[in-house]
Amino acid sequence: MKKTFAFISLFILAISIKVIAQNDTAGMKAWQDYMTPGDVHKMIAKYDGNWKEDVTFWMQPGAPPTKTTSTSVTEMILGGRYQQSKTTGDMMGTPFEGFSLLGYDNMKKVFTSTWMDNFGTGTLTCEGTWDDATKTITFYGKEFDPMSNKEMSIKETLQFVDDDTQKFESYNESPKGEFKMMEITYTRVK
Repeated sequence: MKKTFAFISLFILAISIKVIAQNDTAGMKAWQDYMTPGDVHKMIAKYDGNWKEDVTFWMQPGAPPTKTTSTSVTEMILGGRYQQSKTTGDMMGTPFEGFSLLGYDNMKKVFTSTWMDNFGTGTLTCEGTWDDATKTITFYGKEFDPMSNKEMSIKETLQFVDDDTQKFESYNESPKGEFKMMEITYTRVK
């Protein structure tokens, strides 16, 4: 049943694209603009490589920070449309693995971020905007908190400090205010 549905969906998509191509050159140009990596994707690609991560996180407001290190490898995938990052390290004595995709949606004019790791089974997805003055993307999304059994609002910032340094911060947004949960300084490994 799933294969039949997938086949029918692909068939309808193929027919739709064919109709657009035959009858609507403006529509085809819009599709090309949507799918073609641009200057923002080239900017993201500058940060491909190997990174050392200095990680600080807080379990709750006022708690002492926990520090650890990890490493990540980033590379552009799918023809330069997304940057994939694979992180490995140790978190509270447990091996840690994480995977992210960073992208830029040409039509919505927003950055996209997806994160998954072996400390949960959920997927964090966020959208963000660029601040040229600080070279920072500010993301907003929602994440499930298993301790409270509730979804919580998340704010994340990714600052491109220079070609060899990035700074990431993650905040829990609640009615009581913003709580900084994590800070990571990425340093390029040469």
